Amino acid sequence: MDISKARELSDQELLVEIAQARRQLYDLRFQLATRQLSDYSQIAQTRRSIARLLTVQTERELGAGTGAGRGGRS
Repeated sequence: MDISKARELSDQELLVEIAQARRQLYDLRFQLATRQLSDYSQIAQTRRSIARLLTVQTERELGAGTGAGRGGRS
């Protein structure tokens, strides 16, 4: 998933996408172990997709907590 599309998702949709991507990575690793995986680049693509989604989730968590300044310093 593209980062711009991930940023357009709601918080709940983001959680669902993360869960689906993690399940897809699990399935790909299982296919790799059983020698059924033909396109090995799918593993890297899925890992990057998970990283993008987690980045958006972290941005939102940090953005929600920054209302009264940063660390109390002025």
